[in-house]
Amino acid sequence: MPIGDPIIRFATLESTNKTAAELLKLSKVQHGAVILAHEQTNGRGQRGRSWQAVPGADLTVSLVLKPTRLRAEDQFMLGKLAALAVAEVVQERVPGAVRVKWPNDVLVERRKVAGILIKNEVVGELVQSSIVGVGINVNSRAFPEELVATSLWLDSGREADPSEVLIHLCAAMERRWSAWEGGDRGADRAYSDLLWSRGRWSAFVRDEEPIMARPMDVDRHGRLIVEMENGEVGAYGLDRLRFAPR
Repeated sequence: MPIGDPIIRFATLESTNKTAAELLKLSKVQHGAVILAHEQTNGRGQRGRSWQAVPGADLTVSLVLKPTRLRAEDQFMLGKLAALAVAEVVQERVPGAVRVKWPNDVLVERRKVAGILIKNEVVGELVQSSIVGVGINVNSRAFPEELVATSLWLDSGREADPSEVLIHLCAAMERRWSAWEGGDRGADRAYSDLLWSRGRWSAFVRDEEPIMARPMDVDRHGRLIVEMENGEVGAYGLDRLRFAPR
């Protein structure tokens, strides 16, 4: 089934990812199903952070995917595909530069407009299923300054229909998914090209210590490749490296 068929809508959910996982476990959804909540009461982001969205104004969904031959060691590819699909949706609607902040936040200039949280089920060496949670700030009008966030409305000055944004997202993800399943590996370069702060010195926290480093790329395992001030180059996962709070 194509991504976006069906779209299962709920007025309120604790978490679209949680509901998608429950339905998948019961074999009530298959590849391509999308779970949408007009209100999400306990949405989560990276590193256990909460995800805030205005009920009815923003978009909170989870996509159910079933790869046919994705090895566990390459599962970050799903993050790349999702980030590129979300970036495409945002680029169509705002004039500012759109970037992907490792691992899977989407920014307009320096402000976060969307976040992605992926949960994979791995059996043996293969990913059996994936739940891709996506939150897009569509029509929110204000954010606490410490969140460094924005919305499609704030950056474009125009209100957008969350349902139309979802249709665009599903179509973009279907194109990316079909191309990748067909052997196209262009997503690697496209993700690198959109990588926020690539080639620029940025503040990080490595092993709980502040450092300056220059992002270079992301490896096949989803680790960020960075150059240190002493010229050392290393690849790090979120367990050891993260961008410093702004």
